Order: sequence, then C-alpha cells, then structure tokens
Amino acid sequence: MIPPQGPKDAPPDLPDGEKMEEIDDLDAAPAEAESGVEFDLDGEAATASLRRGARAIRVHGKHAPAGPGVYRMLDEAGAVLYVGKAKSLRRRVASYTRLSGHTNRIARMIALTATMVFASTRTETEALLLESNLIKQLKPRFNVLMRDDKSFPYILLTHDERGAQLTKHRGARSRKGDYFGPFASVWAVNRTLNVLQRAFLLRSCENSYYDNRSRPCLLFQIKRCAGPCTGEVSAQSYDELTREARDFLAGKSRAVRERLAGEMNAAAAELEFERAGRLRDRISALAAIQGEQGINPRHVTEADVFALHVEAGQFCVEAVFYRACQNWGNRAYFPRAEGSLSAGEVLGPFLGQFYADRPAPRLILLSHDIDEADWLAGALAEREGHRVEIVRPQRGEKAEMVVDAQKNAREALGRRLADSAGQTKLLEALAAAFGLAAPPRRVEIYDNSHIMGTAAIGAMVVAGAQGFMKTHYRTFNIKTELAPGDDAAMMREVLSRRFSRMIKETDETATADPDAFPQRPDLILIDGGRVQFDAARAVVEEIGVTGVTVASIAKGADRNAGRETFFLAHREPFRLAPRDPALYFVQRLRDEAHRFAIGTHRARRKKEFAQNPLDEIAGIGPARKRALLQAFGTAKAVAAAALADLEKTPGFSSAMAKLVFDHFHDKG
Repeated sequence: MIPPQGPKDAPPDLPDGEKMEEIDDLDAAPAEAESGVEFDLDGEAATASLRRGARAIRVHGKHAPAGPGVYRMLDEAGAVLYVGKAKSLRRRVASYTRLSGHTNRIARMIALTATMVFASTRTETEALLLESNLIKQLKPRFNVLMRDDKSFPYILLTHDERGAQLTKHRGARSRKGDYFGPFASVWAVNRTLNVLQRAFLLRSCENSYYDNRSRPCLLFQIKRCAGPCTGEVSAQSYDELTREARDFLAGKSRAVRERLAGEMNAAAAELEFERAGRLRDRISALAAIQGEQGINPRHVTEADVFALHVEAGQFCVEAVFYRACQNWGNRAYFPRAEGSLSAGEVLGPFLGQFYADRPAPRLILLSHDIDEADWLAGALAEREGHRVEIVRPQRGEKAEMVVDAQKNAREALGRRLADSAGQTKLLEALAAAFGLAAPPRRVEIYDNSHIMGTAAIGAMVVAGAQGFMKTHYRTFNIKTELAPGDDAAMMREVLSRRFSRMIKETDETATADPDAFPQRPDLILIDGGRVQFDAARAVVEEIGVTGVTVASIAKGADRNAGRETFFLAHREPFRLAPRDPALYFVQRLRDEAHRFAIGTHRARRKKEFAQNPLDEIAGIGPARKRALLQAFGTAKAVAAAALADLEKTPGFSSAMAKLVFDHFHDKG
C-alpha cells in the first residue's frame, strides 16, 4: 500500500518569477549532498544535462494539476526513472526546475528526465496507494524497490455446511472463511496446523474426500480429527470445536485454555477419566505452541515488526509477524536502494510496497523513524477499516521485539555479503576457466527432460553474483513434433524462443537500470555434448545475438562427476582440474538445471496422466462436465453412451449432446 517516496528537496525557486510558500509535500526532506555518487554537479556536461532536464520539467510542469496525485519522470527512451507523489503536483514538480541545492541522486534524475506524466487523485491517501502500485509495477530506477514479492501462506478456517475445514492457503481469498496470518513460511504454517489438529480435532481433508467417506480415516484413529465425515462427533460439538479454534487464532488463547481446563476438571470430578485425558492432551498441545516465551510476546497480541540494518551500502529489512501472542515467523528482504539513502528513506518506501496488497495489523513496530508514518497509517486504516498504529518503540517488550528483529537483520545481511563474496570468487574462476574478459553477471544454464519425446520440456536456470536467481527461472513446453530423444532439436527450439524474445525487447532492456540484474546473459551453459553445443551455437549466430559466450558440458563415456568435457567455440574440448573450484561451480549449476527440468517434467507428466477425457471436448465447460459425470458416473461411461442417453442429460440440448457423441465416435 503505500509509502511516500518522492525525492526530497528544499523549497524551489519557481519559474517566471512566481513566489510561493514552502512546499506542502508528502516527501519534503533535507537536501544534503549524498556521497559515493559519480555525478559531478560542477562539470560542464553535467550542468548542460541538468539544464536540459530542468527545462523539460518546467515545460511539463505548467500542465501539472494543482491537487494531490502521482507523477512519473521518464527519459528520452520512455523508460520510467522515478515515481513520486505529492499533495500539490504543481508545487512538487516546480521543485525540480532549479539548478542548485539538489543531492547527486536527484540531480542525476533531473538530468535524465525528458518527459513527465501526471495522474490526479481525489485524496492524498489515494496518491500514496497509486504511487506504491506503480513502483511495484514499473520498477523505476531511482525508487527504492522491494525485490522479494512472494505471497505469504495463511491458515484458512472455512465456513462449510459439512463442517469447518482447517487448511493452509496461499493466493486469492476466494473461499468463504476466516483467514489467519501471514506466516513467514510454509514450515511455520505446518507447525501451527499440526498443533491445531491435536488441540481442536478439525478436519483438514478436501470436500471430495470428505463426501466419499464410509468410515473414519487414519487421522481420527490417531486423534487428529473428530470424524465429522461419518458422524463420530455431533454437528453441535463440532461447531463448538470450530468456535474454540477461531477464538484461539484470533488471540483469545487464554480464554480457550481456561475453558478447556474447567471442562477437564469437571470431567475428572465426574470420574470421566477418558474424556479428561483427551482434554488434557488438547491443553498440552496448546501449551506447546504458546510455551516458547523466548520468541512469543507476553502482551502484544498482533503486530508486524520491521527492522533495518545497513552495511557495505546494502540494506536488509527483517520482517517478523506476531499474531495471537505467537511468533508466526520472520523473513529477510533486501530492497534495492542507493547506499547513500538513510534508513528511514529506505524503510518508508519499503513499507508502502509491502502493504500494497497485504492486510495490515493494528500495530506496526519499526526500528527507525519514517517521515510518512502518519500518511501510511491513515491509508492503511482507511483500507482495513480499523485503526493502524505505526511506532518506533523506545522501551519495554515492544522495543525488545524490535531489537531481536534488528539482530536477525544484521545476521541475514552478513550471511548475504559472505555468500556474495564467495559467489564473486566463483564467477571469477569461471571467467578464467572459459576465457571470459570479465566475470559474468548473468549465467543461464539449459537442460531438457522427456521420456522418449513425451511431455518434453526445456528448462532455463539463472545464476549471478547473488547465487541462483529463482525468479528468473523459465520453462519451455516443446511445441514442435520431434523424433524421440532429439535433444538437439529441443535445444534449438528453446534457445530460439528465448533469444528471439530477448532481441524484440532489446530497446526496453537497454534503458533499464544498469545496476539491476541484467536480462541478457554473458554466458550460456548447455547440458550436453558436441551435438547440443553445435545446435546452441548455430541458434545464437542465426538470431544475431552478440556478446554471449556459449559453452557445453558433457559427462563423458563413464559419466563420472569430475571428468566432464567442455566445449567452447574456437577451442579444443578440454577438462578442468579435479580440484578446480570452477569445476565444482559448474557442476552445481548443471545439477540445479537438471533438478529444475526433471521436476517440471514430472509435474507436466502427472498432469497429463490425471487429465479427464472430457477436458478435450471443445465447448464443454466445468458445469456441463459435472452434469455428465453426475449422469453417467465416469468419463468412460460418457464415451460409451448412446446419443439418445446423452440428450437426456440435464442442461444438454440435442446439438450439445451430438457434439459430445461425435467427439468419442467420429474418428474419420
């Protein structure tokens, strides 16, 4: 959702001699000079570029709206340089037209600006929301960017007439029920679900499994489910279990435990020792999830904690989630930002992007102050429908929670820097082994997987200075009809599709942030021998890709790791020394590509095996397919049905019945 993050300058000198009061701006901040930036404000070329950019901004600024909104600064190629927001767009844009007093970062941004685009909003809150959404979508060069945007898993307690289902959930909230989270990892969700099953005995099975039970499953036998599917528990008792689970996840854990303890004592007093023992086991399960006082707060029911650590010009934001007085996990983020920015200037924009599409808790604890805290809290409160408080605690339990998160941030960034240093050395060794002029910034590894040509896929794995870049992995479903085992033809198709698209996007990638991870590889590794190498090299030359080195890895006749043969253009096949670090690195890259290709191939094969023959009938949607299965039982019975029987299917016309009949019988 939201944070402000426009450039921060002193009040401007307006063009045409106009006079104005201090800028009423969401982003206002001191304009002290930044360090470590190569833009020379005193150079003639830089001054000329700055004048040219300020002139373009002045021209577009005359048409800027006077009210709140969002502005985009674009370069000559149309690439978005920066997205910002302001209470008054006209005043904000005017601040860029002066030629002095800017930080180096803002001066570079002004110098590159050729055009501007404006979007008016009704309120300042809408401006904050729109700014954050545009930043995440456009990834401007001069904005702080949250790199990891994976969704979080949640626990879902469904509203179902069969009886509530307790399950993990990720993605759109399309099912009716109560969602509890976020959890930082699937591990944290599974751990909590395991305890909740023991404590509340709610079903975790899908409805299709539930509807077809004639006797309780194993979970009932091991006391992980109350058995509502076969009536082992009454509907009223199961609803009571559901209510207790909902209260526990909503933070009313003490009340739930006290109620269970009361029931256990009453059962023991009535000599119902078996029931008392079951209640005791449920209380023990709840105690297990709440008993780790080292990680669970005592007085904070619901909060998100964000702590930032800066080292070597890099930033790490540690996010920790607390719900129902429990620690639901943590995750480290490494936002992209200039090293000269302060902690608050990074943390504020990060929070806005983080909450753009995630629900916010009532309390957000920070390690550093941010200028836009009030605006962000107001926007979140307006969206969530409840008060949201953003604070930097100074003492007490809340401050301890922030200190713990900051310690984790420091350790996570330290590990990342160490891994990056080691990865850099490996890339240098790889460059030396393959005769590259410089260590490759982006390495792409390709592999194929199939069974005699069926379910054939190609896989691309990407690595760089930060290790494996999994967000850049790609799979290619082989579309052409190939002879079984024709790996060279598969490789030709995969590389043709990959680099044909890259060539089309050359203009776009050329204007991207030079510090960002590149889209064009420096080195291509092919898992295969001379045949695959020749095919890959021919494709690259045919498409006209330059500046890319193609290499191939062959296991050899004995297929022993450590005896691989490498193929490079204009060089005889060679091997690396058994203890060469570059050899181990290449093996890791190849094995990762092989793992990814095999996993994707198995998933596709499994999907094809489970495919319903009715899915292949054009014009038959889920509702009609369901009607056919309800009428005939199986797809095999539908295929054997007579036309007259198909016409009797509810919701089917004569034409639709003939369509189904012809699909299975018209083979001519």
